[in-house]
Amino acid sequence: MLNVALTGNIASGKSAVVDLFARWGATIIDSDVLVAEVQQPGTATLQALANEFSSSIISPDGTLDRAELRRIAFSDSEARAKLNEIVHPAVKTRREALLAEAQSRGDRIVVSDIPLLFEVLDPTTFDMVVLVESPNPVRHMRLLNRGLTGEEADLLMASQMPSEEKRAMVDIVIENTGTFEDLEQAAKKAWAVISSRADG
Repeated sequence: MLNVALTGNIASGKSAVVDLFARWGATIIDSDVLVAEVQQPGTATLQALANEFSSSIISPDGTLDRAELRRIAFSDSEARAKLNEIVHPAVKTRREALLAEAQSRGDRIVVSDIPLLFEVLDPTTFDMVVLVESPNPVRHMRLLNRGLTGEEADLLMASQMPSEEKRAMVDIVIENTGTFEDLEQAAKKAWAVISSRADG
């Protein structure tokens, strides 16, 4: 089984590449899904978040108010570090369980979608690392189109390691600077390399 990490800064187009890899046969482990799982009502993670950041992050129905948590965490680097410290160990445990299941099934290629790979994990624990890259002005506009304010977009982008620093530490860079068709072609070339490594 080839264990691949796919990363990319926010609004880089990573989700589109994940969808393509899934279509072409990859088993996908989505960090956003795992984060949502470990933050469900009644979980130790949600309770730890409430203890750290106050009950204001809990909605009246008992679920996590993601917008409020984001507002608190991304306005303060110490709060953001604490958020990662609480959430990511639980996510890592869940990911490792899913990887073990994939291994036992004999899955050929597993792609873990991990936005904060370099910020919170050791990338050398994966067989390959793929980075999706998109220019900062394009990413900023995509965040505005998602309903974020300019300030929120700036804070989110500033909270991640610059992609220029990540490029030197990955096996493949997928450039997302044009149309979806361009991205699909770039992803297809990357997939050919990944498939070759899996078969090797």
